[in-house]
Amino acid sequence: MKSEESLFYDLCSEKGGFSLLTETRYEHIVLNEDRVPVIAGTTMKVVELILDHLAYGWSPEELGFQHPYLSMGQVHSALAYYWDHKPELDQDIERRLQLVDQIQRTTLVSLLAEKLKARGQG
Repeated sequence: MKSEESLFYDLCSEKGGFSLLTETRYEHIVLNEDRVPVIAGTTMKVVELILDHLAYGWSPEELGFQHPYLSMGQVHSALAYYWDHKPELDQDIERRLQLVDQIQRTTLVSLLAEKLKARGQG
């Protein structure tokens, strides 16, 4: 019988039942139904923690401080997973940034932004 730590269930399955997450070689990292690496026992994607690390230059200790619901083991597992899968995760980060850029370009300018622009303040 598997230990409780080795089985992870997604209670938020769209089908209303349990779905087994895929284990990885990293103690605190599992792959969700979409094969996206998440920190076990949370809904946080590895890439989300890595973006904090890259954007703010936070150390593992600072990441733990900023995310108190994560253990240091979870933080270090996410960082190890990133460094071992850097090309794939960097590609995912770039895809996300391009999506944000596309959304910003196609979103209508807000009324406030238009007023500020008209006043020469935007």
